[in-house]
Amino acid sequence: MTNSPPRGRPLLRTSYAQDLALLDTPAKRWWTVALLVLAFALPLLLTDDLLQLLAVGCVAAIGAIGLGLVTGYAGQVSLGHAFFLGIGAYTAAALSGDPDGRVIGFGVTDIALWLPAAGLVAGLAGVLVAPLATRLRGLYLAVVTLGLVFIGQHVFNEWSALTGGAGVGREAATLEFLGRPIAVTDGVATRDQKLFWLMLVLLVVFAVAARNLARSRVGRAFTAIRDRDIAAGVIGVNLARYKTVAFAVSSFYAGCAGALLYTITGFFDPGSFSLLLSVQYIAMVLIGGAGTISGAIAGAFFITLLPRLTRELQAWVPFISTQPNEVPNVFQVETILYGVLIIVFLIFEPRGLFGLWVRARAYWKAWPFSY
Repeated sequence: MTNSPPRGRPLLRTSYAQDLALLDTPAKRWWTVALLVLAFALPLLLTDDLLQLLAVGCVAAIGAIGLGLVTGYAGQVSLGHAFFLGIGAYTAAALSGDPDGRVIGFGVTDIALWLPAAGLVAGLAGVLVAPLATRLRGLYLAVVTLGLVFIGQHVFNEWSALTGGAGVGREAATLEFLGRPIAVTDGVATRDQKLFWLMLVLLVVFAVAARNLARSRVGRAFTAIRDRDIAAGVIGVNLARYKTVAFAVSSFYAGCAGALLYTITGFFDPGSFSLLLSVQYIAMVLIGGAGTISGAIAGAFFITLLPRLTRELQAWVPFISTQPNEVPNVFQVETILYGVLIIVFLIFEPRGLFGLWVRARAYWKAWPFSY
């Protein structure tokens, strides 16, 4: 008996194996292969500046997947994602930094060592925060995690031996693998092409791992806690354990994303991990679609590409200017758009971009009887 649903009836499930399959229909498998082939071919089609932006999008997607696991799947609202991103970034930078430099460095430049270490340190911080999640929920938990951002900013600003100090900063982690530098231009590919391929491969690995977690026993426990935590506890779900796991995994993803995020630009400072960064990640999850891995990825790329779009459309937003010939303040436009898009999606399409895709797919499957 085949594990695929009957032809023409993709939503019909006849076994748990079909319902829990990673790609449960032939169409999904073919589309996934096509998208991966296109993505790996992009460096041959796009300029380096666009590839650098897409590489940032891949890293942002890893962080958004982590936030989606704790907020979208487990229902634990967290506004402190920037704090865990910062922990990952500084852990990786300290491990790979120059031991004789002006800031802390241990000279461990191999990505196979500092990337997992950054995730583990951030994950440990998530475990320490998790007990609050067992006692608080909703708005109270959101306010507590928001406080982590301000605590983190104070620590990062004052701990100049690690961070370089406010307004000064330090270099990001060094991209090397088995002693060979990755982010360099050679006769095979440019620096930005290599960066994009590396970040894309890492995104695929993290996305598949998160999807497998979501369809496992742990993921089902997350969903039960999100939908009704009291009922989940009554039927035997250990709330404290699974909320701790949710924060630990989310923080691990955030730490890895933070470690990778600034390797693309090569430099960062304590001001990089502000409240706005947390708001951006909340926007990624809500706009993309909470509770879905593909939605988090779509939202991350949407928010990452949004500044480029606003800069291209400066002529269309003259209302931001205060003088007739003044260039519009693009930063203000981006900040306003984050809020506007979150409100619009929550009101008109709570499932985000993923919900729009589901609607479009349902329309064309029922066409010409789509009414």
